[in-house]
Amino acid sequence: MSSSSQARPFDRYFLTAQTESIESYQEVIALTQQLIVNNILQEDKPYFGLNPSLLQESFRDFCPKNFTQQDYPQIEPELAEIIRHGAMVTHPACVAHLHCPPLIPAIAAELIIGSLNQSMDSWDQSPSATILEQQLTRWLCDLFGYSNSADGTFTSGGTQSNLMGLLLARDNYAKTHLKWHIQRQGLPPEAQQFRIFCSDVAHFTIRQGAAILGLGENAVIPIETDENFQLKPEILSAKLRTLQQDNLRPIAIVATAGTTDFGSIDPLPELAKIARDHGLWFHVDAAYGSALKLSQNHGHKLKGIELADSITVDFHKLFYQPISCGAFLLKNQANFGLIKLHADYLNPESNEAQGIPDLVTKSIQTTRRFDALKLWLSLKTLGVETFGEMIDSTIELAGAIALIIAEDAELELANIPTINAVVFRYQPSQGTATEIDRINEQIPKKLMLEGKAIIAQTQVKGRNYLKFTLLNPLTTLEDLQKLLIEIKSLGKTLQQI
Repeated sequence: MSSSSQARPFDRYFLTAQTESIESYQEVIALTQQLIVNNILQEDKPYFGLNPSLLQESFRDFCPKNFTQQDYPQIEPELAEIIRHGAMVTHPACVAHLHCPPLIPAIAAELIIGSLNQSMDSWDQSPSATILEQQLTRWLCDLFGYSNSADGTFTSGGTQSNLMGLLLARDNYAKTHLKWHIQRQGLPPEAQQFRIFCSDVAHFTIRQGAAILGLGENAVIPIETDENFQLKPEILSAKLRTLQQDNLRPIAIVATAGTTDFGSIDPLPELAKIARDHGLWFHVDAAYGSALKLSQNHGHKLKGIELADSITVDFHKLFYQPISCGAFLLKNQANFGLIKLHADYLNPESNEAQGIPDLVTKSIQTTRRFDALKLWLSLKTLGVETFGEMIDSTIELAGAIALIIAEDAELELANIPTINAVVFRYQPSQGTATEIDRINEQIPKKLMLEGKAIIAQTQVKGRNYLKFTLLNPLTTLEDLQKLLIEIKSLGKTLQQI
Protein backbone atom coordinates (compact mmCIF):
# COMPACT_ATOMS: atom_id res chain seq x y z
CA MET A 1 0.00 0.00 0.00
CA SER A 2 1.48 3.35 -0.99
CA SER A 3 1.67 6.50 1.09
CA SER A 4 -1.01 8.10 -1.08
CA SER A 5 -3.63 5.52 -0.07
CA GLN A 6 -6.37 6.50 2.29
CA ALA A 7 -5.25 6.61 5.91
CA ARG A 8 -6.56 3.97 8.33
CA PRO A 9 -7.67 4.56 11.94
CA PHE A 10 -4.57 3.05 13.55
CA ASP A 11 -1.84 4.01 11.11
CA ARG A 12 -0.07 6.31 13.52
CA TYR A 13 0.56 3.42 15.94
CA PHE A 14 2.43 1.17 13.49
CA LEU A 15 5.34 1.57 11.09
CA THR A 16 3.93 1.50 7.55
CA ALA A 17 4.30 3.39 4.28
CA GLN A 18 1.54 5.80 5.29
CA THR A 19 2.64 9.41 5.75
CA GLU A 20 0.96 9.64 9.16
CA SER A 21 2.77 6.48 10.28
CA ILE A 22 6.18 7.66 9.13
CA GLU A 23 5.75 11.06 10.78
CA SER A 24 4.67 9.45 14.05
CA TYR A 25 7.63 7.04 13.94
CA GLN A 26 10.15 9.77 13.27
CA GLU A 27 8.72 11.99 16.01
CA VAL A 28 8.78 9.27 18.66
CA ILE A 29 12.28 8.10 17.74
CA ALA A 30 13.63 11.67 17.75
CA LEU A 31 12.05 12.43 21.14
CA THR A 32 13.41 9.19 22.56
CA GLN A 33 16.91 9.92 21.32
CA GLN A 34 16.81 13.32 22.98
CA LEU A 35 15.54 11.81 26.22
CA ILE A 36 18.44 9.40 26.27
CA VAL A 37 20.99 12.10 25.55
CA ASN A 38 19.53 14.41 28.19
CA ASN A 39 19.22 11.81 30.92
CA ILE A 40 22.19 9.51 30.42
CA LEU A 41 24.98 11.57 28.98
CA GLN A 42 24.39 14.55 31.26
CA GLU A 43 24.65 12.51 34.46
CA ASP A 44 28.24 11.99 35.55
CA LYS A 45 27.25 9.29 38.01
CA PRO A 46 26.88 5.52 37.69
CA TYR A 47 23.63 5.75 39.69
CA PHE A 48 21.41 8.66 40.70
CA GLY A 49 21.21 7.53 44.31
CA LEU A 50 17.68 6.58 45.45
CA ASN A 51 17.39 3.49 47.62
CA PRO A 52 14.77 0.83 46.72
CA SER A 53 12.04 2.14 49.02
CA LEU A 54 12.39 5.76 47.86
CA LEU A 55 12.50 4.65 44.25
CA GLN A 56 9.36 2.61 44.74
CA GLU A 57 7.62 5.62 46.24
CA SER A 58 8.80 7.84 43.38
CA PHE A 59 7.28 5.42 40.86
CA ARG A 60 4.05 4.92 42.84
CA ASP A 61 1.74 6.47 40.22
CA PHE A 62 3.48 5.21 37.10
CA CYS A 63 1.05 2.29 36.66
CA PRO A 64 -2.49 3.59 37.30
CA LYS A 65 -5.47 1.28 37.59
CA ASN A 66 -6.72 2.59 34.26
CA PHE A 67 -4.27 3.53 31.52
CA THR A 68 -5.73 6.36 29.44
CA GLN A 69 -4.34 7.63 26.16
CA GLN A 70 -1.57 10.22 26.36
CA ASP A 71 0.56 11.85 23.72
CA TYR A 72 4.22 10.86 23.82
CA PRO A 73 5.43 14.30 25.05
CA GLN A 74 3.11 13.96 28.07
CA ILE A 75 4.90 10.76 29.09
CA GLU A 76 8.38 12.21 28.73
CA PRO A 77 8.78 13.22 32.41
CA GLU A 78 8.09 9.65 33.56
CA LEU A 79 10.36 8.21 30.90
CA ALA A 80 13.07 10.60 32.00
CA GLU A 81 12.76 9.34 35.59
CA ILE A 82 12.98 5.72 34.45
CA ILE A 83 16.12 6.47 32.45
CA ARG A 84 17.77 8.62 35.12
CA HIS A 85 17.33 6.02 37.83
CA GLY A 86 18.91 3.21 35.85
CA ALA A 87 22.42 1.88 36.29
CA MET A 88 24.62 3.81 33.84
CA VAL A 89 26.58 0.93 32.36
CA THR A 90 28.86 3.14 30.25
CA HIS A 91 30.14 5.01 33.32
CA PRO A 92 33.77 4.12 34.18
CA ALA A 93 32.79 3.44 37.82
CA CYS A 94 30.04 0.93 36.91
CA VAL A 95 32.24 -2.14 37.41
CA ALA A 96 30.13 -4.60 39.39
CA HIS A 97 28.93 -7.37 37.15
CA LEU A 98 29.33 -9.05 33.77
CA HIS A 99 27.18 -6.21 32.48
CA CYS A 100 28.69 -4.39 29.52
CA PRO A 101 28.27 -1.01 27.87
CA PRO A 102 26.61 -1.67 24.50
CA LEU A 103 28.20 -0.67 21.23
CA ILE A 104 26.50 2.10 19.24
CA PRO A 105 26.12 -0.12 16.11
CA ALA A 106 24.40 -2.73 18.26
CA ILE A 107 22.01 -0.09 19.64
CA ALA A 108 21.23 0.89 16.05
CA ALA A 109 20.62 -2.78 15.25
CA GLU A 110 18.12 -2.95 18.11
CA LEU A 111 16.07 -0.27 16.35
CA ILE A 112 16.03 -2.35 13.17
CA ILE A 113 15.22 -5.53 15.13
CA GLY A 114 12.28 -3.87 16.86
CA SER A 115 11.02 -2.23 13.67
CA LEU A 116 11.14 -5.41 11.56
CA ASN A 117 10.04 -7.71 14.41
CA GLN A 118 11.19 -10.87 12.67
CA SER A 119 10.44 -14.18 14.38
CA MET A 120 13.30 -16.63 14.02
CA ASP A 121 11.27 -19.82 14.33
CA SER A 122 10.25 -20.23 10.69
CA TRP A 123 11.74 -18.98 7.44
CA ASP A 124 8.52 -17.36 6.25
CA GLN A 125 8.58 -15.11 9.35
CA SER A 126 12.25 -14.13 8.96
CA PRO A 127 13.57 -14.72 5.43
CA SER A 128 16.74 -12.58 5.36
CA ALA A 129 17.21 -12.86 9.12
CA THR A 130 17.28 -16.66 8.95
CA ILE A 131 19.95 -16.67 6.24
CA LEU A 132 22.11 -14.09 8.07
CA GLU A 133 21.88 -15.96 11.37
CA GLN A 134 22.93 -19.20 9.67
CA GLN A 135 25.92 -17.48 8.07
CA LEU A 136 26.97 -15.85 11.34
CA THR A 137 26.55 -19.14 13.20
CA ARG A 138 28.85 -20.77 10.64
CA TRP A 139 31.41 -18.00 11.24
CA LEU A 140 31.20 -18.62 14.99
CA CYS A 141 31.71 -22.37 14.55
CA ASP A 142 34.83 -21.62 12.49
CA LEU A 143 36.03 -19.13 15.12
CA PHE A 144 35.90 -21.80 17.81
CA GLY A 145 37.64 -24.41 15.71
CA TYR A 146 34.66 -26.57 14.81
CA SER A 147 34.43 -28.48 11.52
CA ASN A 148 31.73 -28.21 8.86
CA SER A 149 29.65 -30.79 10.74
CA ALA A 150 28.99 -28.24 13.51
CA ASP A 151 26.05 -25.90 13.87
CA GLY A 152 24.49 -23.60 16.43
CA THR A 153 21.65 -21.33 17.36
CA PHE A 154 21.32 -17.91 18.93
CA THR A 155 19.95 -17.89 22.47
CA SER A 156 18.93 -15.43 25.16
CA GLY A 157 22.30 -15.91 26.87
CA GLY A 158 24.37 -18.21 29.04
CA THR A 159 21.51 -19.67 31.05
CA GLN A 160 19.66 -20.96 28.00
CA SER A 161 22.84 -22.14 26.30
CA ASN A 162 23.94 -24.10 29.37
CA LEU A 163 20.47 -25.63 29.65
CA MET A 164 20.69 -26.76 26.03
CA GLY A 165 24.10 -28.31 26.63
CA LEU A 166 22.82 -30.33 29.58
CA LEU A 167 19.60 -31.22 27.74
CA LEU A 168 21.46 -32.69 24.78
CA ALA A 169 23.97 -34.40 27.08
CA ARG A 170 21.13 -36.06 28.98
CA ASP A 171 19.19 -37.12 25.89
CA ASN A 172 22.31 -38.28 24.04
CA TYR A 173 23.34 -40.49 26.96
CA ALA A 174 19.88 -42.04 27.21
CA LYS A 175 19.77 -42.72 23.48
CA THR A 176 23.34 -44.05 23.23
CA HIS A 177 23.60 -46.09 26.42
CA LEU A 178 20.00 -46.97 27.24
CA LYS A 179 18.34 -47.01 23.78
CA TRP A 180 15.81 -44.64 25.30
CA HIS A 181 14.31 -41.59 23.57
CA ILE A 182 13.52 -39.04 26.27
CA GLN A 183 11.71 -36.72 23.87
CA ARG A 184 9.11 -39.44 23.26
CA GLN A 185 9.29 -41.59 26.40
CA GLY A 186 10.17 -39.15 29.17
CA LEU A 187 12.90 -39.81 31.72
CA PRO A 188 14.15 -43.40 31.94
CA PRO A 189 14.14 -45.22 35.29
CA GLU A 190 17.93 -44.84 35.38
CA ALA A 191 17.71 -41.03 35.31
CA GLN A 192 18.05 -40.86 39.08
CA GLN A 193 21.56 -42.28 38.62
CA PHE A 194 22.69 -39.58 36.14
CA ARG A 195 25.52 -37.36 37.32
CA ILE A 196 27.07 -34.16 35.93
CA PHE A 197 30.51 -32.85 36.92
CA CYS A 198 31.67 -29.24 37.13
CA SER A 199 33.99 -27.18 39.32
CA ASP A 200 32.89 -25.96 42.73
CA VAL A 201 32.90 -22.40 41.36
CA ALA A 202 30.93 -23.17 38.19
CA HIS A 203 27.93 -21.01 37.36
CA PHE A 204 24.75 -21.73 39.33
CA THR A 205 22.88 -22.42 36.07
CA ILE A 206 24.47 -25.87 35.94
CA ARG A 207 22.57 -26.81 39.11
CA GLN A 208 19.52 -24.92 37.87
CA GLY A 209 19.62 -26.73 34.54
CA ALA A 210 19.87 -30.13 36.20
CA ALA A 211 16.83 -29.28 38.32
CA ILE A 212 14.80 -28.08 35.31
CA LEU A 213 15.69 -31.26 33.41
CA GLY A 214 14.27 -33.45 36.16
CA LEU A 215 17.62 -34.71 37.41
CA GLY A 216 17.72 -32.57 40.54
CA GLU A 217 20.49 -30.37 41.89
CA ASN A 218 21.99 -33.41 43.61
CA ALA A 219 22.87 -34.78 40.19
CA VAL A 220 25.58 -32.11 39.94
CA ILE A 221 28.88 -33.16 41.53
CA PRO A 222 31.12 -30.16 42.31
CA ILE A 223 34.83 -30.87 41.93
CA GLU A 224 37.45 -29.14 44.05
CA THR A 225 39.44 -26.33 42.45
CA ASP A 226 43.07 -25.31 42.93
CA GLU A 227 44.48 -22.01 44.19
CA ASN A 228 43.63 -20.43 40.82
CA PHE A 229 40.02 -21.62 41.06
CA GLN A 230 40.50 -24.14 38.24
CA LEU A 231 38.95 -27.60 38.35
CA LYS A 232 41.46 -30.28 39.38
CA PRO A 233 41.50 -33.07 36.76
CA GLU A 234 42.98 -35.62 39.17
CA ILE A 235 40.10 -35.07 41.62
CA LEU A 236 37.62 -35.48 38.78
CA SER A 237 39.21 -38.75 37.66
CA ALA A 238 39.11 -40.11 41.21
CA LYS A 239 35.47 -39.09 41.62
CA LEU A 240 34.56 -40.79 38.34
CA ARG A 241 36.05 -44.06 39.57
CA THR A 242 34.13 -43.77 42.84
CA LEU A 243 30.81 -43.04 41.17
CA GLN A 244 31.09 -45.97 38.80
CA GLN A 245 31.72 -48.24 41.76
CA ASP A 246 28.56 -46.83 43.37
CA ASN A 247 26.53 -47.80 40.26
CA LEU A 248 25.93 -44.18 39.31
CA ARG A 249 25.99 -42.95 35.72
CA PRO A 250 28.21 -40.00 34.77
CA ILE A 251 26.75 -38.32 31.67
CA ALA A 252 28.62 -35.03 31.26
CA ILE A 253 31.56 -32.88 32.28
CA VAL A 254 31.02 -29.11 32.27
CA ALA A 255 34.15 -26.97 32.09
CA THR A 256 34.08 -23.25 32.76
CA ALA A 257 36.00 -20.82 30.55
CA GLY A 258 35.70 -17.72 32.71
CA THR A 259 34.18 -18.16 36.16
CA THR A 260 31.93 -15.30 37.28
CA ASP A 261 34.04 -14.20 40.22
CA PHE A 262 37.58 -14.93 39.10
CA GLY A 263 37.50 -15.37 35.33
CA SER A 264 39.24 -18.71 35.83
CA ILE A 265 39.49 -21.08 32.89
CA ASP A 266 39.44 -24.80 33.62
CA PRO A 267 42.14 -26.99 31.97
CA LEU A 268 40.15 -27.69 28.80
CA PRO A 269 42.48 -30.19 27.02
CA GLU A 270 42.81 -32.37 30.13
CA LEU A 271 39.08 -32.34 30.80
CA ALA A 272 38.31 -33.10 27.16
CA LYS A 273 40.55 -36.18 27.36
CA ILE A 274 38.85 -37.39 30.53
CA ALA A 275 35.45 -36.92 28.89
CA ARG A 276 36.58 -38.79 25.78
CA ASP A 277 38.12 -41.65 27.78
CA HIS A 278 34.89 -42.12 29.75
CA GLY A 279 32.48 -41.54 26.86
CA LEU A 280 31.00 -38.41 28.45
CA TRP A 281 29.53 -35.29 26.88
CA PHE A 282 31.94 -32.36 27.24
CA HIS A 283 30.27 -28.94 27.51
CA VAL A 284 32.21 -25.70 27.94
CA ASP A 285 30.48 -22.75 29.58
CA ALA A 286 32.39 -19.92 27.92
CA ALA A 287 29.75 -17.26 28.55
CA TYR A 288 32.41 -14.98 30.02
CA GLY A 289 35.62 -16.09 28.35
CA SER A 290 34.43 -16.83 24.81
CA ALA A 291 35.38 -13.36 23.54
CA LEU A 292 39.05 -14.19 24.12
CA LYS A 293 38.85 -15.88 20.73
CA LEU A 294 38.88 -12.37 19.22
CA SER A 295 42.12 -11.48 21.02
CA GLN A 296 45.55 -11.91 19.46
CA ASN A 297 47.15 -11.85 22.92
CA HIS A 298 44.84 -14.05 24.96
CA GLY A 299 43.10 -16.39 22.52
CA HIS A 300 45.49 -19.19 23.53
CA LYS A 301 43.79 -19.35 26.93
CA LEU A 302 40.89 -21.15 25.24
CA LYS A 303 43.08 -23.94 23.83
CA GLY A 304 41.04 -27.14 23.82
CA ILE A 305 37.63 -25.50 23.50
CA GLU A 306 37.36 -26.96 19.99
CA LEU A 307 37.22 -30.41 21.64
CA ALA A 308 33.93 -29.64 23.37
CA ASP A 309 30.69 -31.30 22.28
CA SER A 310 28.93 -28.00 22.92
CA ILE A 311 29.88 -24.44 23.82
CA THR A 312 28.06 -21.58 25.54
CA VAL A 313 28.87 -18.15 24.08
CA ASP A 314 27.48 -14.94 25.53
CA PHE A 315 27.56 -11.73 23.52
CA HIS A 316 26.16 -9.35 26.15
CA LYS A 317 29.43 -9.53 28.06
CA LEU A 318 32.78 -9.02 26.31
CA PHE A 319 31.22 -8.78 22.85
CA TYR A 320 29.51 -5.55 24.04
CA GLN A 321 25.99 -6.37 22.81
CA PRO A 322 22.73 -5.12 24.35
CA ILE A 323 20.93 -7.67 26.50
CA SER A 324 19.99 -10.28 25.51
CA CYS A 325 22.27 -12.02 23.03
CA GLY A 326 23.98 -15.39 23.21
CA ALA A 327 24.68 -18.55 21.22
CA PHE A 328 24.85 -22.30 21.66
CA LEU A 329 27.34 -24.11 19.43
CA LEU A 330 27.17 -27.84 18.77
CA LYS A 331 30.10 -29.89 17.46
CA ASN A 332 27.90 -32.47 15.73
CA GLN A 333 24.81 -30.85 14.24
CA ALA A 334 23.10 -34.25 14.05
CA ASN A 335 22.56 -34.02 17.82
CA PHE A 336 20.01 -31.26 17.24
CA GLY A 337 17.83 -34.15 16.11
CA LEU A 338 17.36 -35.02 19.77
CA ILE A 339 15.08 -31.98 20.18
CA LYS A 340 13.73 -31.58 16.65
CA LEU A 341 9.96 -31.27 16.33
CA HIS A 342 7.66 -30.40 13.43
CA ALA A 343 4.33 -28.59 13.49
CA ASP A 344 2.16 -28.54 10.38
CA TYR A 345 1.26 -24.88 10.87
CA LEU A 346 4.84 -23.73 11.46
CA ASN A 347 7.61 -25.95 10.09
CA PRO A 348 6.13 -28.95 8.26
CA GLU A 349 8.51 -31.76 7.35
CA SER A 350 7.93 -30.96 3.68
CA ASN A 351 9.78 -27.65 4.22
CA GLU A 352 12.92 -29.51 5.22
CA ALA A 353 12.69 -31.73 2.13
CA GLN A 354 12.50 -28.59 -0.01
CA GLY A 355 15.52 -27.00 1.67
CA ILE A 356 13.53 -24.35 3.52
CA PRO A 357 15.40 -23.51 6.76
CA ASP A 358 13.11 -23.31 9.79
CA LEU A 359 15.42 -22.62 12.73
CA VAL A 360 12.91 -23.72 15.39
CA THR A 361 14.12 -27.30 14.88
CA LYS A 362 17.34 -26.54 16.74
CA SER A 363 16.10 -24.30 19.54
CA ILE A 364 14.11 -24.67 22.74
CA GLN A 365 12.54 -21.30 21.92
CA THR A 366 9.78 -20.83 19.38
CA THR A 367 9.40 -17.09 18.92
CA ARG A 368 12.92 -15.67 18.98
CA ARG A 369 14.46 -12.26 18.27
CA PHE A 370 16.79 -11.45 15.37
CA ASP A 371 19.66 -10.85 17.80
CA ALA A 372 22.25 -12.01 15.28
CA LEU A 373 21.88 -8.64 13.54
CA LYS A 374 23.41 -6.85 16.54
CA LEU A 375 26.57 -8.93 16.51
CA TRP A 376 26.85 -8.85 12.72
CA LEU A 377 26.54 -5.06 12.51
CA SER A 378 29.07 -4.65 15.33
CA LEU A 379 31.59 -6.95 13.63
CA LYS A 380 31.08 -5.23 10.28
CA THR A 381 31.51 -1.77 11.82
CA LEU A 382 34.43 -2.41 14.19
CA GLY A 383 36.14 -5.46 12.74
CA VAL A 384 37.65 -8.30 14.76
CA GLU A 385 40.92 -6.44 15.35
CA THR A 386 39.24 -3.56 17.20
CA PHE A 387 37.23 -6.02 19.31
CA GLY A 388 40.46 -7.74 20.27
CA GLU A 389 42.13 -4.46 21.18
CA MET A 390 39.24 -3.48 23.46
CA ILE A 391 39.27 -6.84 25.21
CA ASP A 392 43.05 -6.73 25.62
CA SER A 393 42.86 -3.24 27.14
CA THR A 394 40.48 -4.45 29.87
CA ILE A 395 42.70 -7.43 30.69
CA GLU A 396 45.75 -5.17 30.94
CA LEU A 397 43.78 -2.82 33.18
CA ALA A 398 42.77 -5.67 35.48
CA GLY A 399 46.38 -6.79 35.80
CA ALA A 400 47.58 -3.27 36.57
CA ILE A 401 45.00 -2.56 39.28
CA ALA A 402 45.55 -6.01 40.80
CA LEU A 403 49.24 -5.18 41.29
CA ILE A 404 48.33 -1.89 42.96
CA ILE A 405 45.89 -3.65 45.29
CA ALA A 406 48.44 -6.34 46.15
CA GLU A 407 50.95 -3.68 47.25
CA ASP A 408 48.43 -1.73 49.35
CA ALA A 409 48.62 -2.52 53.07
CA GLU A 410 44.92 -1.66 53.55
CA LEU A 411 43.70 -4.00 50.83
CA GLU A 412 43.88 -7.74 50.25
CA LEU A 413 43.94 -9.26 46.75
CA ALA A 414 42.15 -12.59 46.31
CA ASN A 415 43.23 -13.46 42.75
CA ILE A 416 45.56 -12.70 39.91
CA PRO A 417 43.10 -11.94 37.10
CA THR A 418 42.85 -14.48 34.28
CA ILE A 419 40.55 -12.22 32.29
CA ASN A 420 39.38 -8.92 33.83
CA ALA A 421 37.68 -9.73 37.15
CA VAL A 422 39.55 -8.52 40.26
CA VAL A 423 38.45 -9.80 43.67
CA PHE A 424 39.80 -8.04 46.76
CA ARG A 425 38.70 -6.51 50.03
CA TYR A 426 39.31 -3.71 52.46
CA GLN A 427 41.59 -5.22 55.09
CA PRO A 428 42.50 -2.86 57.95
CA SER A 429 45.29 -3.80 60.33
CA GLN A 430 42.83 -3.93 63.22
CA GLY A 431 39.35 -5.35 63.59
CA THR A 432 37.77 -8.76 64.04
CA ALA A 433 36.92 -10.97 61.07
CA THR A 434 33.22 -10.28 61.67
CA GLU A 435 33.77 -6.50 61.71
CA ILE A 436 35.82 -6.61 58.51
CA ASP A 437 33.14 -8.73 56.83
CA ARG A 438 30.51 -6.18 57.88
CA ILE A 439 32.52 -3.31 56.43
CA ASN A 440 33.10 -5.07 53.11
CA GLU A 441 29.44 -5.98 52.91
CA GLN A 442 28.40 -2.34 53.36
CA ILE A 443 30.95 -0.67 51.07
CA PRO A 444 29.20 -1.53 47.74
CA LYS A 445 25.81 -0.36 49.04
CA LYS A 446 27.18 2.94 50.33
CA LEU A 447 29.08 3.64 47.12
CA MET A 448 26.01 3.03 44.98
CA LEU A 449 23.57 5.06 47.04
CA GLU A 450 26.05 7.94 47.12
CA GLY A 451 26.24 7.75 43.32
CA LYS A 452 30.00 7.20 43.40
CA ALA A 453 30.40 3.69 42.02
CA ILE A 454 28.69 0.39 41.38
CA ILE A 455 30.96 -2.45 42.48
CA ALA A 456 30.13 -6.04 43.35
CA GLN A 457 30.42 -8.10 46.48
CA THR A 458 31.08 -11.81 46.72
CA GLN A 459 32.42 -14.40 49.13
CA VAL A 460 35.70 -16.28 49.19
CA LYS A 461 35.94 -19.14 51.69
CA GLY A 462 33.04 -17.69 53.66
CA ARG A 463 34.46 -14.16 53.94
CA ASN A 464 33.05 -11.02 52.27
CA TYR A 465 35.03 -9.56 49.37
CA LEU A 466 34.65 -6.80 46.80
CA LYS A 467 34.92 -7.19 43.04
CA PHE A 468 35.75 -5.08 40.02
CA THR A 469 34.44 -6.62 36.79
CA LEU A 470 36.31 -4.57 34.22
CA LEU A 471 34.40 -5.14 30.99
CA ASN A 472 34.26 -1.46 30.14
CA PRO A 473 37.13 -0.37 27.84
CA LEU A 474 36.31 3.26 28.78
CA THR A 475 37.44 2.68 32.39
CA THR A 476 41.00 3.86 33.07
CA LEU A 477 43.59 3.03 35.69
CA GLU A 478 43.16 6.54 37.10
CA ASP A 479 39.42 5.89 37.53
CA LEU A 480 40.14 2.77 39.54
CA GLN A 481 42.87 4.37 41.64
CA LYS A 482 40.43 7.12 42.65
CA LEU A 483 37.87 4.44 43.45
CA LEU A 484 40.32 2.58 45.69
CA ILE A 485 40.94 5.79 47.61
CA GLU A 486 37.17 6.16 48.04
CA ILE A 487 36.84 2.54 49.21
CA LYS A 488 39.56 2.91 51.82
CA SER A 489 38.12 6.19 53.07
CA LEU A 490 34.66 4.67 53.34
CA GLY A 491 36.12 1.60 55.03
CA LYS A 492 37.70 3.77 57.73
CA THR A 493 34.41 5.60 58.28
CA LEU A 494 32.45 2.35 58.56
CA GLN A 495 35.02 0.98 60.97
CA GLN A 496 34.21 3.78 63.40
CA ILE A 497 30.46 3.09 63.39
